[in-house]
Amino acid sequence: MQKFFQNHPVWSFLLAALMALLIFSIVVVLAIRETTLDLVSPLTQANQSLNTQVAEFLHPTPTIIPDPVTIIHAVRSLARLETIHYSVEKIITAEVGQDELKFLFGDKLLFVAHGYVIAGIDLQKMETKDMVFKDGALQVTLPETEIFVATLDNDLSYVYDRETGLFRRNDIELETKARQAAEAAIQAAALDDGILEQARTNAENYLSRLLSSLGYNQVLFVTQ
Repeated sequence: MQKFFQNHPVWSFLLAALMALLIFSIVVVLAIRETTLDLVSPLTQANQSLNTQVAEFLHPTPTIIPDPVTIIHAVRSLARLETIHYSVEKIITAEVGQDELKFLFGDKLLFVAHGYVIAGIDLQKMETKDMVFKDGALQVTLPETEIFVATLDNDLSYVYDRETGLFRRNDIELETKARQAAEAAIQAAALDDGILEQARTNAENYLSRLLSSLGYNQVLFVTQ
């Protein structure tokens, strides 16, 4: 075969030309294919996006709003919602017989009281009428905030000083009365500092997050 092409140069030239033409044709086809893919890909993506939008329009995702009556029972199961904890220190002075003869018959003590106050909302007091879904919003009426606990911390409270007259025994009731006065003073201090208002704010923030997680995008708290 090699001798044939050597003896017929015309055929050699034609074969070379044919091979070159074949290679050129392959290159052109590949280039056209690549260009076509580049043009078709955005159109395909646009078509898919349009199909998705049409599908969402024809078959929208349902919005599920739980029944407020069911929610009120779930909220009430939380019972007392403690939303704030106050730590308070008070100095209490208790005394008896503090007249001209106190050095003989008087009794006086200085009591350092450490205590805490817990406030919140008793959700057991909520009724079904306290949750109403209206105009796309859940309207919630909460019970009044209240103090659940106001007590002394016996591990931290102590009698700092005591003065007893020469002819008087320690009054065993004096420290008890000092502790009772301390508890009342601790509660009064917390009330003066706005513990009930802060307890309500904390309760609203907590319940707002809870109800939002249950499907209520807008929660409004109504004052009684």
